Amino acid sequence: MIIDALQGLPGVVAAALVGPDGLPTESQGEGGDALAAELASLRATFDRVTRRLGAGDVTRLAFTSERVEVVAVSSANHVIGVALTRGQDTRSAQQALARLALELTALPRADT
Repeated sequence: MIIDALQGLPGVVAAALVGPDGLPTESQGEGGDALAAELASLRATFDRVTRRLGAGDVTRLAFTSERVEVVAVSSANHVIGVALTRGQDTRSAQQALARLALELTALPRADT
């Protein structure tokens, strides 16, 4: 599985890979399915916003809540993301996600 590489990172709560159809391709951890669903929703929202602004594709998003830090990247119509315990240094997750994004280019693309 592609997201297996994320499970070894410190503080990982959940990880998910969302396909071009918005459905989870892979998910792990407590909340993995919920993370996948929300990443799909966030991607649709950000795609709409950037399209209206003429800003191009969103390739990375990150946010912090009271309990978790979420980092995700988008590549080849897929989104892969990880939720980490809040306060955790996200640099290793960002680096791992960047490497995994390269693998996503080999996955099937959605017809546009």
